[in-house]
Amino acid sequence: MSAAVSRAFAADGPLSLAFPGYTPRSQQSAMAQAVAQAIETREPLVVEAATGTGKTLAYLVPALLSGQRTLISTGTRALQDQLFERDLPATRDALEIGGRIARLKGRSNYLCLYRMDQALDDGSLSPYLRRDLQRVRRWAGHTRDGDLAGVEGLQEDAPVRMQVSSTAENCLGQRCPRYEDCWVMDARRKAQAADVVVVNHHLLFADLALKDTGFAELLPGADIVIVDEAHQVPEIAGQFFGYAISARQLRELAGDSQREAEDAGLADAELVDALQAMSEAVDQLFRQLPHVGGRQAWESAFASAPALAALEALGAAQTTVCTRLDPLEQASDGLATCSQRAIVLNARLKTLISGEDIEHVRWAEVSRTNFALRSTPLVIADRFQASRAREPAAWIFSSATLAVDGRFDHFKREIGAETAREAEFDSPFDFDRQARLFLPAMPDPRAPDYRAAVIERAAELIDASAGGAFLLCTSHAAVREYGQALRERVDVPVLQQGEQSKHALLHAFRTDGNAVLVGTQSFWEGVDVPGRALRLVMIDRLPFLAPSDPLLRARVEHLKAQGLEPFRDYQIPHAAMTLKQGAGRLIRGTEDRGVLVIFDPRIHRTGYGKAFLNSLPPFPVETDRLPILSFLREVSA
Repeated sequence: MSAAVSRAFAADGPLSLAFPGYTPRSQQSAMAQAVAQAIETREPLVVEAATGTGKTLAYLVPALLSGQRTLISTGTRALQDQLFERDLPATRDALEIGGRIARLKGRSNYLCLYRMDQALDDGSLSPYLRRDLQRVRRWAGHTRDGDLAGVEGLQEDAPVRMQVSSTAENCLGQRCPRYEDCWVMDARRKAQAADVVVVNHHLLFADLALKDTGFAELLPGADIVIVDEAHQVPEIAGQFFGYAISARQLRELAGDSQREAEDAGLADAELVDALQAMSEAVDQLFRQLPHVGGRQAWESAFASAPALAALEALGAAQTTVCTRLDPLEQASDGLATCSQRAIVLNARLKTLISGEDIEHVRWAEVSRTNFALRSTPLVIADRFQASRAREPAAWIFSSATLAVDGRFDHFKREIGAETAREAEFDSPFDFDRQARLFLPAMPDPRAPDYRAAVIERAAELIDASAGGAFLLCTSHAAVREYGQALRERVDVPVLQQGEQSKHALLHAFRTDGNAVLVGTQSFWEGVDVPGRALRLVMIDRLPFLAPSDPLLRARVEHLKAQGLEPFRDYQIPHAAMTLKQGAGRLIRGTEDRGVLVIFDPRIHRTGYGKAFLNSLPPFPVETDRLPILSFLREVSA
């Protein structure tokens, strides 16, 4: 296959004819050869390809040329759509290769006709929900794939989506009266028949977790599995190899159970009272849990006697619901499903309360309207390794951010792939011409005047760049403080995370061209603003996990028990990979120019700071503010 790959990437090859402006890149063709070798030898490959390498074509071309069944997993639905709608068809056509392609999303992305019918009959819905429901109903009459993304004007976080889609818990499966018209099953049938299937990481790991039970699977088998944006794997795998119970799940269970019982004429007082008691217990626990952002240690969440009592009351109420639903299982398929959901959720809650699973970490998360109680495995390496062993495929893990200081040890250890081959390809961008890295003189991040100093420096830099800036923060409190202060200091629009949806903020930022966006974690990666609109990226602190984070604390103790040094072997690599993601927002194309600013002085004052600097692209480094201000004025002119 090596010769065919070389021909594809040649200056006069098929890619040059199909893609306007195509220019051969040595890094791209070298990565394609590494992927081809991994496919032929069935050896796992971990490959870092910096922004601008063209890694998508570098893995698509050898996969398509191999003629083998391929599963491609991406980090987001947006990337999944881009692959399926643009990159994959264009590459297939350029290589003049046939075969069927399919896109498969999680079930919450598809219209469930049964649940839509139930929602249409629900007279308690608000006018706002009913308006969106009618919009979905009109669209349902002509959709070809049932993908809710096709409903014009319907936002990804629209509440009606929960009313008209199913979950693994509430799906009736083959017992559903609309099973023959099921859009989820239609998408799965297309995926089973396809040569190349594009999924996202959440679906990939939901499938691997389900296969562990030995009962079912969501995805077809494959000869090649390509995991793009692979730096997300440890976090997402932890979610699916663990378990959780949430207020939303319990509220939905109560509502669905009452509706199904009423439809069957079995909503007696005992059942209704039990469901009401469970709903009240959910609300009481929600009120008693500490309403602080982020992950909370189990011990902190339930430190108060009222919170602990509310948890125990919820467990008792859940058990009563299970008792009331059990004799109704034979009455209807809907009630049978509700009963099974109640049993599963009750078992999860009992295990969480007992704390008997010593290989997992218990923690809580509370938002404005929901809480989730979670159990996450300390280590996913062994389980993920066993899952891969069941799939005798060529596994390729690709991302722009996998290596730390030129080494892949951290990522490979986390996914249980210590023997995987490695490859690293630098960006073809001309950083000497296009960019600068500014490391200003700053107080210690723990000093009381640190944030004031950040605001002072940021305002000066924004004035020089005339806007077009991201300020990436490590906490929501910092976002609020910086956002408010900058609005008083600069003459350009300041957009702040939390005031609008992420989609709306990015649209406003791109449209304005001179705005400032202050955001936290969700803006550090997966955000692409090429061109002049983004010419200044500022990072307030090195993105270490908070010392209070329950997963970090448990993993630190676990690593110590393994004879490892947690700060060196986990905390620094994790933070360095996150920093690389943030830095990667700046230069997205050959014509982009701008400045990356890291305010945190630890990056050049500490010994470990070298690991961060050596992990970044080769920016020319500057510590003097005057050349940076001059460069920004030039870039923004």
